[in-house]
Amino acid sequence: MDMFALDDALAEWEAALPPLRGPARLSLLLPLAWHLRQRDTPRALQLAAEAEALLASAVPALPAEQRDAHSARLQLVRAEASWLSGQLDAADALAQQAGQRCAALQLAAGDADAHWLRAWIAIDRGDHVAAEAELEQMAAVARAGGDLQRCAIADAVNARWAVLRDLPSAQQRWSQRFTPAEENQPGVASWIYDYYGLAASGASDFGAAAGHYLRCYEAALESGQLRMAITAAINIGLDFTALNDHEAALEWMESALDLARPTGWPRSIGACLTHTADSMRRLGRLEASAALLQEAVQLLAPLSGARSYATALQYLGDLALDQGDYPAALDAFRKLAARGDALQHADFQSIARRGQAHALCFLDRPQEALAMAVQAAELAQAQADRYHHVAALRVMSLIHLRHQLPPPAGMTEPNATLHFLHQALAVAGHINGYTLPADLHEALAREYAHIGDYRQAYAAAQRAAAARAQTHSQDATNRAIAMQVQHQTEHARAEGFHHRELAAAEARRVDLLQQTKATLERLSAIGQEITTHLDASAVFQALHRHVQALLPANSLAIYLCDPGCDTISRVFGIENGQPLASNTIDVANPRANAARSLRERSEIYVANAGPDDIFLAPGTQVMVSALYVPLRVGERTLGVMTVQSTMANAYGERHRLIFRTLCAYGAIALDNAEAYRQLKDAQTQLVSQEKLAALGALMAGVAHELNTPIGNSLLIASTLVQKTEELEAQMNGSGLKRSALAAYLEDARKAHELVMRGLTSAANLVNSFKQVAVDRTTEQRREFNLAQVSQEVVATMMNRIRAAGHRIELEMPDTVSLDSYPGPYGQVIANFINNALLHAFAGKSHGSGSMWLRAQAPVDGRVQVSFRDNGGGIAPEHMSRIFDPFFTTKLGQGGSGLGLSISYNIVTSLMGGLITVHSSRDGTTFTLDLPLTAPENKLPSTSHIYH
Repeated sequence: MDMFALDDALAEWEAALPPLRGPARLSLLLPLAWHLRQRDTPRALQLAAEAEALLASAVPALPAEQRDAHSARLQLVRAEASWLSGQLDAADALAQQAGQRCAALQLAAGDADAHWLRAWIAIDRGDHVAAEAELEQMAAVARAGGDLQRCAIADAVNARWAVLRDLPSAQQRWSQRFTPAEENQPGVASWIYDYYGLAASGASDFGAAAGHYLRCYEAALESGQLRMAITAAINIGLDFTALNDHEAALEWMESALDLARPTGWPRSIGACLTHTADSMRRLGRLEASAALLQEAVQLLAPLSGARSYATALQYLGDLALDQGDYPAALDAFRKLAARGDALQHADFQSIARRGQAHALCFLDRPQEALAMAVQAAELAQAQADRYHHVAALRVMSLIHLRHQLPPPAGMTEPNATLHFLHQALAVAGHINGYTLPADLHEALAREYAHIGDYRQAYAAAQRAAAARAQTHSQDATNRAIAMQVQHQTEHARAEGFHHRELAAAEARRVDLLQQTKATLERLSAIGQEITTHLDASAVFQALHRHVQALLPANSLAIYLCDPGCDTISRVFGIENGQPLASNTIDVANPRANAARSLRERSEIYVANAGPDDIFLAPGTQVMVSALYVPLRVGERTLGVMTVQSTMANAYGERHRLIFRTLCAYGAIALDNAEAYRQLKDAQTQLVSQEKLAALGALMAGVAHELNTPIGNSLLIASTLVQKTEELEAQMNGSGLKRSALAAYLEDARKAHELVMRGLTSAANLVNSFKQVAVDRTTEQRREFNLAQVSQEVVATMMNRIRAAGHRIELEMPDTVSLDSYPGPYGQVIANFINNALLHAFAGKSHGSGSMWLRAQAPVDGRVQVSFRDNGGGIAPEHMSRIFDPFFTTKLGQGGSGLGLSISYNIVTSLMGGLITVHSSRDGTTFTLDLPLTAPENKLPSTSHIYH
């Protein structure tokens, strides 16, 4: 569960809760109780009590672990409510128990939130060491759970308190910690900008600080962090106070008090009263300030360890100084010093010592006063806190003015009072946006007049007048800033109210929205199912199933346009659970609503049919209601789908909307199925053409190879016939000589040898052709010799290789045997050779192309076969696509784009191997990594391999 939620989310939950009853409310009671814990604490406790009652009795089916998780979260709600109301011990006990339960359940978010709450309880007790430890644990738990939001919040709060201890060190550690993305999340941004504002205030950049606190204030309100919003409003007021705009400061203090009073939270109300009292003191309304401070101290007494109580002590001391009650001031500032040292907050330490010095000065204890003032100045200077440094220097000038004391070391002015006043003036000049008070220059003028330096006194008086004028101008500027801030705040509140009004309006329509949402979600799921089918019959069955589930339907029929679109035919029909025979309707039929819907490309609804309202197709039942919707894809109309019922007025607007949606999904699915069918047909045709082309090339090569031995044998045989006729003529004539017979026998023997050699060569070629042809057409798996099959394939390709003027070399061990598919292997090698002849040697001179087919000795049951050419290589931009189907750079020039795609599928799918390619300007090498025994998979179909 998120740590904080925005107002919009709460408005949705609030709108969704009222219709729910019993255990169904639990899923909303939990987040509402949690996120209302500061927005509306009493209602959060009420919702938490209801949820706990449901967990105890009404949801026995809930798993025990989930029940414990919910219970722990509700316990955190009660713990935070106790903390906000000032019951720190009870809050800490509840938070500790909840944290232990969450840790046992490994709930990182709950565990982190428990540490967060215990940190703030420790802060309100004044135990900042324990608080820092809790925040570190929160960050560690959140980081381990991957919860970056909670981790950033913990770091921001640690950075905030580090600023109060040591500003330079805090800035060095934390100033670059937070990202722009974190600054844009309201729940996190409130804490980040609180840290930025405090750091800017500590550096006396009060204008920037007010801007940071304003963003903190808006983010806190938006995310339901009311206590933080109250604190931010107070801090904005303090920055206006530092800028000497006390009226603007008072307005912000009153805004904070308006937020705090309805809550009843003592710490927040006490802090508002404290700072409002100080603003009134600065405006001279001392009695009103005293009354507010008295109320604040009473409220904050149970939280005496908190920083807010220390602030009340500071303002009590300042009020006592203004009233001239110096013993009371000294007592208040001594108590503040003890709290500041315990908290280790440098600002309180400096303020307490400066206040004691001021009181001691008027109690005529100058030595003690001066020592305290020096400590105050040193503490402020170490923190680069110029505002408090100026205040300490002015007290030191006051001490020297009222008492005769030794001059300070390194004094450059006529007396110590002037020395410290000039130092204060120099430090104040470095405070951004700070208006130098006229009374500081007036003090200089009085002191110069006192020592008789009237020229300097006059100059200081002029500066005092200018400062007073500048103060008036700055008052106007600050008033404008205050008005702008107020406008932005009111705008944010008005926008929040507007959002809540919109949420309430939406709640009034929640039933309809829920029903519509459920229908749309179901239709979306149906659409995904229907459009995944690429087979028309599967689309028909899916449409029928969902129509029966969603609509009153006695009959469903789907008509598709025939070629030419002159007629439509029923390709699918079910009536009362029985299939309907196909029938054809002329598109021009005036009585057929299906034809009319197609012609007009519009929906037709017949609510209560008369005798002539519905065209009765052969073998169908008379229906009373019918809905016809064209099946359209873009501007194309594929056909018409109709649903019909025996009830009158069967289809209301909701039914018609559902049927239109189903028709839209059905049209897309049927169009996809038809496109897929056409693609398969085209692929089959292309593959067939590729195979026929390969077979033609094979036949041409074989014919050429057979031509030479058979032609030679025929020539020798005809010569032998001629010699035989001559021998016969000699026998029938003058007589046969022995020498002639011997010569004939010698010629016959030679002819016999030549004929046998030629016919044996032809027979070997025929046997190779038969084996290659059988392997390619049957995909027969058998054991074969790799070198022998490779030689046979190369032999069938030699005619094309020689005709192109190129050559090929074969280097393979004779001992490599494979239990695999010789035919597909041969086709892969043939595709490589064809690819080289068609692409690789383009532009090469005749006879310069070479190819090498090599195999290495098997290693670990695998053999590597490489085919290399010295062609021009493959263009780099084509390398990623060479195995894609139909990719070719020679389209229309003999390339189909299927050769390498087929080869890739044969090697990887059928033979269980790998194929890689390397190409450069020096040529291309294809490497096959083949197992000696192909995998025992079920043989894939030819269409699967070759597509």
